[in-house]
Amino acid sequence: MSAATAPLAASGPSTGERRQGFGHLMLSEWTKIRSVRSTVWSLAILIVLTLIFTALFMKMGIANWDKTSAAQQAEMRLDPTGTILGSGILLSQLAVCVLGVMAIASEYSTGMIRASLLAVPRRVPVLAAKATVFALLVLGVGEVTAFGSFFLGAPILNDKAPVALGDPGVLRAVVGCGLYLALLGLFALAAGAVIRHTAASITAVVGFVLVITPMTDLLPGSAGEHLHAFMPTQAGFMITQQHARAGDLLGPWQGLGVFALWTAVLLAVAAVELRRRDA
Repeated sequence: MSAATAPLAASGPSTGERRQGFGHLMLSEWTKIRSVRSTVWSLAILIVLTLIFTALFMKMGIANWDKTSAAQQAEMRLDPTGTILGSGILLSQLAVCVLGVMAIASEYSTGMIRASLLAVPRRVPVLAAKATVFALLVLGVGEVTAFGSFFLGAPILNDKAPVALGDPGVLRAVVGCGLYLALLGLFALAAGAVIRHTAASITAVVGFVLVITPMTDLLPGSAGEHLHAFMPTQAGFMITQQHARAGDLLGPWQGLGVFALWTAVLLAVAAVELRRRDA
């Protein structure tokens, strides 16, 4: 090596090379995801089933409208968008939690993560690329699901609780539903990166989202009320509401910000664990 080229080599890769390297990592992670047919089919089935459940729940609501209490009718009229999005979001949440965990925990189970880390010794960029690709994928699927659910449910509710995309808060709620699902996917992925065991990670994430979070609403007093409001998925779900409801402690964007903070902290823990622990 000549004297003229030695300093260049010693100075490390340029900014452009580093960016290109991260781009290659993202491309690699995208190839992994789309090459796994179960992931592709799971997302496709997620969209279809969410739309089916949205239509069924909306039709059931209209069919039983006269049997519904006046308070429930008033809530649906106040926030028809939240009613539409909430009817199918349970299935979406469950699927995204499972897929988020499997996106990384399955690599630990199969040992594939070792090959990835051997190719890229700097471990954090691998996690960052995986998280970015998965979040963008879930965001796209989430937006398709959210808009599809809205345009399917709004005509069904039209006679009892009319709503249009141009109404105040509607577009924000529909777009926010996709953002919420993307954050949930990152949250599950980070949990999988920390726990590193597929079954244990799925149990922990699903239990936290679908069991522990609702149970905090049963805690008495102001402390229980605040704890429930600031739980990650409870706070994040506020973005899907068209209007604020009585007793809400957080606004839509505040709630999404709280969820984003929870997710960022968990991703930071995952990054530290990835650097400190053997794969």
